[in-house]
Amino acid sequence: MKGEDSAAIRITATTLGDLLLAGWDKGRGKDALVFPGERKSYDDLVASVLRRARGLKALGIGRGDHVGILLPSSIEFVETLFANAMCGAVSVLMNARYKAPEMAYVAQNADLRAIVTNDLISEHVDFGARLTEAFPDLSSAVDPAALTLAETPLLRQIIMLGGRSAPGFIDQAMFDAAADGVSEMDIHDARLTVRVRDTAMILYTSGTSANPKGCLLSHEAVTREANNLARYRWGFQPDERAWSPLPLFHIAAMLCMLGAMDVGGTFIGQPHFDAGESLRQIEAERVTMMFLPFVTFHQAMIAHPDWDKTDMSSVRLQNSCFAFMPDRVGRAYRDKAPNMLQVGTMGMTEATGIVTTGGPAMDPEMGFRKLGYPLAGIEMKIIDPDTGVERGVDERGEILIRGYNLFDGYYRDPEKTAEAIDPDGWYHSADIGSIDAEGHVMFHGRFKDMLKVGGENVAAAEVEAVLASHPAVRLAQVVGLPDDRLAEIPAAYIECDGDVSVEPDELIAYTKARLASFKVPRHIRFVDEWPMSASKIQKFKLRAALMDELGLND
Repeated sequence: MKGEDSAAIRITATTLGDLLLAGWDKGRGKDALVFPGERKSYDDLVASVLRRARGLKALGIGRGDHVGILLPSSIEFVETLFANAMCGAVSVLMNARYKAPEMAYVAQNADLRAIVTNDLISEHVDFGARLTEAFPDLSSAVDPAALTLAETPLLRQIIMLGGRSAPGFIDQAMFDAAADGVSEMDIHDARLTVRVRDTAMILYTSGTSANPKGCLLSHEAVTREANNLARYRWGFQPDERAWSPLPLFHIAAMLCMLGAMDVGGTFIGQPHFDAGESLRQIEAERVTMMFLPFVTFHQAMIAHPDWDKTDMSSVRLQNSCFAFMPDRVGRAYRDKAPNMLQVGTMGMTEATGIVTTGGPAMDPEMGFRKLGYPLAGIEMKIIDPDTGVERGVDERGEILIRGYNLFDGYYRDPEKTAEAIDPDGWYHSADIGSIDAEGHVMFHGRFKDMLKVGGENVAAAEVEAVLASHPAVRLAQVVGLPDDRLAEIPAAYIECDGDVSVEPDELIAYTKARLASFKVPRHIRFVDEWPMSASKIQKFKLRAALMDELGLND
């Protein structure tokens, strides 16, 4: 990329535990973390992390053990992540929206040694009840410090932080009592045995028809990625106040948090996205960097009554993929914060979250049109997936990635690993992309999200973009339905923009005027609420619902 000085970049790779301590060295006395109703300084955070690590070590957690984190985004989540790292344990990030069968699957597939959760009971979740449902023999366990569960024989403890007790769980009092038997020096001795190439965490990728796969991410990949982003591409300063309402059990939002800590700055987050709270935090906390790639969150903020009066003048940088959003979303930010640099992003879990993003060296307009350029040290190329021949400028093909940021494989799945990473070390993403003459990347959909309509390839993203340009459409999602004549046909789900209404026939005609006929949706359905994972719309659920309605079978 023109304008980025590779000679000035220094490789920094460490462990998660040492990243925290290095941030503490820079940020003593400052806020490290801010969440609604709570904040913690670096001094208090490090003390809490060491205390939690002492409890884990007292329960027998050591280097290489897999420890599930089943917590909402919170200070407690961050403390547990770093406490695991101090002990040399591998953090297995469990989506806070998991239902009982998903929890049981991850516990078994990831060979969990322990799970850390809390006693939260809210409209969103009751972790204790879900875990009890996931492990039917938990409530009859004789010794919560030495579980023997039929389906997950390696799982020895489930720790419930907070003041509540439940059968089979180690409660807060038991955990604290155990911690008293381990010293801080014992934790530092354990921390110093951890290697940069050890696995730091396992993240499970979403699947549409099969169980998710656990991506092995090393300390090097995670900390080097955070450092590369924060210090070099985004230019974080010691007074950085980085904000993201996205869940920390997804790697991209975690990179924002780790990047802030890498420079001794502050991270501001939320347990669950709330548009009003987001606007309040941005102004009250004098946020300098916003990490918010998803259109549904932006639309909720823009539509909120407090949008017009919220002061965003402190924000210098925002990471958000406006290239895929309706133009009106980008225009709202142009008007609201004209001095804010907008950067796009492309990434995936297998590449530690972020592969490309923009920065000050680029033409600012590119932040609204493209997804940035690869981070220093990461190689990317576009190939013809059938021949393997590299594509030229602006030509579409499969995105291949190679670099320090790649995962070390799928846990317990060597076949899928071999399919994903070729002998030369290139990760085959199954994403469709192109690279322009200036090195900027554009995402055009997924081969796995492609429809085959009468022999013609149709990218769902292309149809979605056309539908989203209609003034009545807030968001569109396209799925493929089986068809006897054409093999597959497109169908679309639509979320309308506010009180504006539109008829299905009007949207079909609108699309037909802008796309070849084989790309036009044959069915339109309207939704008020999307089936979501923590941050992504679950298209397979949309497809299944429409197939049930129409009486179709694969």
